[in-house]
Amino acid sequence: MIEIVSEARCIECDICVKVCPANVFDATDTVPVIARQDDCQTCYLCEIYCPTDALYVAEQADGPTGIRESEVEERGLFGIYARELGWKRGKPGGTEYDPTHRLRVAQV
Repeated sequence: MIEIVSEARCIECDICVKVCPANVFDATDTVPVIARQDDCQTCYLCEIYCPTDALYVAEQADGPTGIRESEVEERGLFGIYARELGWKRGKPGGTEYDPTHRLRVAQV
C-alpha cells in the first residue's frame, strides 16, 4: 500500500498520478497527494516510474502502516522495489534481465 510521497525528493512531475491504475493520487500545484490510500493495489507502478525515488509502497500492508518518512529514509527504503528488480538509477546496466525496464520508456 502506498505510504509516502516525499516532499523533499518529489520533483512534481505527476508521473505517479498518471500511471496509477487505481487513481490513488490527486495532482496538486505541488507534490501529489495520496487521496485514496485504501484503493492502492500495491502494484508498485508509482514507485517504479518515479524518477527520483520519492515514493514508498509498503509490502504486504492491509492498511496504513504509520511509517514515517524519516524511518523510510534511514532504512533506505525509497526506491527499494526498483533496486530489488536490479535497476540502477542513473547508471548503465542492471536492467538487461528485467523486462519491466520498458515501462520507463512510457513516461516520456
